[in-house]
Amino acid sequence: MTKKKKIKTGKKPGSGQQAGLPNRLKELLLPGRLLRLGIGLLLLAGFLAALVLLNQPVPGTVPTSASLKTYVPARVLSVLTDNARANDWSEGRRMGSQTLEVELLGGEYKGELLTGTNFMSAYANIEAKEGTRVIVRLDYDENGEPYIVSFVNYDRGLVICGFVLVFSLLLVVIGGKKGLMALLGLIFTVICLWFLLIPLLLRGIPPIPATVGFVAVSAAASLLLLTGFSRKTFCATLGCVGGVAAAGIFAAVVGTLTPLNGFNMSEAEELVLRASDQGLHISSLLVCGVLIAALGAVMDVAMSIASSCHELHALNPELTTRQLFRSGMNIGRDAMGTMANTLILAFAGSALNMLILFQAYDYPFLQIINSDMMSIEILQGIAGSIGIILTVPLVAFISAHVLTLKRKRPCVYKHDSAK
Repeated sequence: MTKKKKIKTGKKPGSGQQAGLPNRLKELLLPGRLLRLGIGLLLLAGFLAALVLLNQPVPGTVPTSASLKTYVPARVLSVLTDNARANDWSEGRRMGSQTLEVELLGGEYKGELLTGTNFMSAYANIEAKEGTRVIVRLDYDENGEPYIVSFVNYDRGLVICGFVLVFSLLLVVIGGKKGLMALLGLIFTVICLWFLLIPLLLRGIPPIPATVGFVAVSAAASLLLLTGFSRKTFCATLGCVGGVAAAGIFAAVVGTLTPLNGFNMSEAEELVLRASDQGLHISSLLVCGVLIAALGAVMDVAMSIASSCHELHALNPELTTRQLFRSGMNIGRDAMGTMANTLILAFAGSALNMLILFQAYDYPFLQIINSDMMSIEILQGIAGSIGIILTVPLVAFISAHVLTLKRKRPCVYKHDSAK
């Protein structure tokens, strides 16, 4: 019998996996990746520093009366008296007053029991029952003891948080990794809006340049989280900023010709009384609203076209710039109509009560079309739709030229090919 010789391969079990780890480590330590990581960390540090500095109190600022009021959550323990009655015209909403005993659920006096009167009207109507969670406003008597000034509203915090949680879970479960990145982009946008843009406006920074910067930062961050550093992201970001800027330019031009500006908005009087002394430029806020409102729809269209052009080019790299541009335009025309309807209907929905009042009072059409409220709604809807329309050729043009650049200048995009 012949003995079979064992062939030594020189490889130990699991050596393939061990060899793969250094290779991955080398990929992570590539100069390009390190550069992008360094730039990202620097931008993040600058962003956090800006958030901290902008949200510090301005020296010499006097606290507002609203900031000095005390609001706490409470739970109704019992309804001591109830003389509220329903009226036909209020569609069953009861009006009158209730005497309630409540337990404070937060603040310095958490756990303390207080009694107060809940006044109910058709518009400020808290139908309190045992166990109802409410928000109460507290004040203090001459002995420093708290008492209830008013019942401000229902405590909707738990319900709203649950609603947001359901939305987040659906986005992550259905969208997977992309859904998680979209959620992070949304959180980043909200943080930028509340902690970056609004403090800048209140400190007297010119509103339109500040809002354009907010749009650029928000769009770039959201798209980078979705698709990473790639030509597709670059094309979509440029097109998004260009489309939103176009919407703002048209809104500014029409507002100058009509004339129409932030002083024609319903909140202008309150802003003049409470924020104008801080340097806020109220007249420019109308255009800023158009820029912010158009961002979501324009970003959607920009990414759809950039992604479609990227896929077409990946499937057929021989497509010419003209052919890729035509394909992007054909895809964009389909999305254009639906997204324009989205913006128009969004503004119509927000102005539904106003439209009903115009019909109920039977205003002449000449007065309706020239009223401040109607003109502002039309301006916002049409300007945003124009931004969407112009985004289509802009992104198609940028994508067609950027994606076909490698024919003129050879270049390897490992990240794009991996996509």
